[in-house]
Amino acid sequence: MIELHGVRKAFPLGEREVVALDGIDLRIDEGEFVALMGPSGSGKTTCLEILGALSRPSRGRYQLDGIAVDGLDDDSLADLRAERMGFVFQTFHLMPRMSAVRNAALPLLYAGVPRAIREERATRMLEKLGLGDRLSHQPAQLSGGERQRVAIARALVNDPRVLLADEPTGNLDQQTGLEILKIFRELHAEGRTLVVVTHSAEVTAFAERVIRIRDGRIEHDDPNR
Repeated sequence: MIELHGVRKAFPLGEREVVALDGIDLRIDEGEFVALMGPSGSGKTTCLEILGALSRPSRGRYQLDGIAVDGLDDDSLADLRAERMGFVFQTFHLMPRMSAVRNAALPLLYAGVPRAIREERATRMLEKLGLGDRLSHQPAQLSGGERQRVAIARALVNDPRVLLADEPTGNLDQQTGLEILKIFRELHAEGRTLVVVTHSAEVTAFAERVIRIRDGRIEHDDPNR
């Protein structure tokens, strides 16, 4: 489903460049739950950004379902993200003055879905994630775990095939983080492809495959953890 071939990503820094990824080869099959693990500065988040079509490789090829992602223009990349991908971030990125339903429905708003339909779909997703009694609450009225579940609902409301998460439990206490990981396990059981960036062994315990990245290279790829 996902294939990277010789992917390099470098950022200019004055007269030199900083290499974040240095020749990454990676294949992720449909329905896998993969953890990208590594220390800070290892390149794991840059790898996730390329997988999510949020950043372009400096060199190399990226294919998603046979589509040459690295050759798409900006509009086509935006369409690809909207149609096939969902994103969950460490800091939630919720709109502070919007209710949980309106936050979860945002991708549908950008896709031009009528209001009644997008609110119905967002409500159904929030209820599935145990937030049926928090639909009208704004982020400040929710706990950290509830905010992350709203963010997950937003990521899933378009029914994406791939869910990408960057340190999704990083701002949560241990018990709340465990609850989020159980949700991820359920999503994986439904057949979704999950790629999660983490430095936590607790997160990798839920994945079926762990890829360790160090200094911009894949150091170890363990299908059995």
